[in-house]
Amino acid sequence: MKLVPDLEAWLKNQGIRDSGKFSPIEGGCISQAFRLDTSTHTLFIKQKTESPSRFFEAEAEGLGYLHSTCNLNTPEVLGYGRNFIVLNYIALGTQGAGFWDLLAEQLATLHNCTRQEFGFVNDNFIGETPQINTFCADGYTFYSQHRLRYQARRALSSKLLDARDYQAVLSIADHLQSLVPAQPASLLHGDLWSGNVHVNTKGQPVFIDPAVYYGWAESELAMTCLFGGFPERFYQAYREHRPALKPDWKDRVPVYNLYHLLNHLNLFGGGYYQSVRNVLDRYA
Repeated sequence: MKLVPDLEAWLKNQGIRDSGKFSPIEGGCISQAFRLDTSTHTLFIKQKTESPSRFFEAEAEGLGYLHSTCNLNTPEVLGYGRNFIVLNYIALGTQGAGFWDLLAEQLATLHNCTRQEFGFVNDNFIGETPQINTFCADGYTFYSQHRLRYQARRALSSKLLDARDYQAVLSIADHLQSLVPAQPASLLHGDLWSGNVHVNTKGQPVFIDPAVYYGWAESELAMTCLFGGFPERFYQAYREHRPALKPDWKDRVPVYNLYHLLNHLNLFGGGYYQSVRNVLDRYA
């Protein structure tokens, strides 16, 4: 296993570099992931050559914030550097009988943690894309400037969107107040799709790979509808724990998910263009 130099140095400093078995873990598309088993440790490690500044630091910060603020199950961060992060390894289990109810309760607790401003103390990453979290007093300005417009500019610059597409995104950004009801700034995982909810050996959910910020809770629920989605029981249980959720929230899912579809367009290319265009045709 070829390791990045700063990870090599960290493992050596911990006294665990020269022993143990490295096992690749499939599934990630941004970083190389593997498990390290030694006589005293079982570690989950991600590394990436030439990582952007604060790439893994931001992940560590988000995991720690979710755990310390709302006591969510997250992997423990054991160390990180410019090009790596080391977490305790969480063995994969099977979903317990109340898995979706518990996940809904935990997410509702997370969303009930609010503040006055939208954003976060630091910028972080959504996949490999920088996620701008500069605080704004209202969610409309925040979502317009730091979510839709930011992603649209990147896509236009890369010629993944043309001028007509770009103007259509701006039109949606300019009319958010007529599309989205006023909501408080809730603490969000930020990248919550099914692949970022692990199941431990107790059958409980574990939150991984966050892109934490304070934003619209409905936008987080919208992302859970992407890429296979969550079962209806999850949404029923969420409403039980957070009855303030408006019954028509699913009507706004395409507006919220435009951010993530634009991000996937920027990350992975034209295969996501039609999904973006479908949203634009609906609203613009």
